[in-house]
Amino acid sequence: MKKIRFGLTGSGYMGRTHAEAIKHLSASGELVAIWGGTRAAALAARCGAACEPTLEALMQRKDIDAVIITTPHQCHFKEVMLALENGKHVLIEKPMATKLEDCDQMLAAAKKRGLVTAVAHNLRFRINLPKMRELIKSNALGDIQSMHFSMIRQLANAGNFGGNKTGWVNQPETVGFVIDGLPHGVDAMRWATGAEVTRVAGFSRTYTPDRPIEDTTVGIMEFSNGAVCSVHTTIASHGFFAGEMARLIICGSKGSLDMDGFGDMHFTDREKGWRLISNQPPVMADDPESAYKVGRMQAFYDQMQAFIDRINGKPSEVATGEDGRAGLAACLAMLTSTRENRLVPLT
Repeated sequence: MKKIRFGLTGSGYMGRTHAEAIKHLSASGELVAIWGGTRAAALAARCGAACEPTLEALMQRKDIDAVIITTPHQCHFKEVMLALENGKHVLIEKPMATKLEDCDQMLAAAKKRGLVTAVAHNLRFRINLPKMRELIKSNALGDIQSMHFSMIRQLANAGNFGGNKTGWVNQPETVGFVIDGLPHGVDAMRWATGAEVTRVAGFSRTYTPDRPIEDTTVGIMEFSNGAVCSVHTTIASHGFFAGEMARLIICGSKGSLDMDGFGDMHFTDREKGWRLISNQPPVMADDPESAYKVGRMQAFYDQMQAFIDRINGKPSEVATGEDGRAGLAACLAMLTSTRENRLVPLT
């Protein structure tokens, strides 16, 4: 298997996360160079990588096979297109972009050049969601009837573990929290059930003082398997709600699942009632360095290896560019529904 040489854009919370993942996988990956952000030089020194002065210099390096994109949402399109034009595979932090037409251009450019596009949906690589998917595939839940996904956070802690996102997440160019948080939920439901979002209705609001863009969305989705889903995402909470950082509930004709993406998952049916079936070790938000310890990082190690596997033509569960586009489409449809006061079809 070919060892993949990486470049990285962005040096904040997620930049360091992916840098640490590559460092962990020294047998299959190597971080060559970093560009972007005030912490780029320090992160590069920490990882034994070069710090490039410009985006173009990073992308033009001949010793880089793939680039990880961890900059603000509105920067993704330019950086991804430049990477693809220079023959690099890309792993993009969600959301894939801020516009569907940008996603389409990325996908077309990658297809033309035979390159891999992937989107970082790390819930696929944690403990609970794969177990949920396994149970659904085994028909333990029967026919999927309804679902609920919630992500409740505080704006003041949007960049927890020492990051500082409160500046750029307030900019109109980032569109809103719905495309930052909800893509994880859409991908989780699509990946676990194998169904696609077909129609969306949303109610988006802004409650945070002086914030020019959406911070709260409540909505409904219909899926191709007939299931209906409610969603609740907000960054205007006054505190963290236990179990609501990434909670997914799925009800079926034979059984139901209640998953805390960062805690316990329970299953119930008519015969035995509720019981614990799996557990994801928590990430302690009050300890900045815990963000880079195995409890949180194992999913990123596995995701990075899955991306490397995909590049090398091996089977992989890393989310594709098409998956990233599907998640963004459902989230943007929530905003369209709010703006135009209508149900929005996606197929």
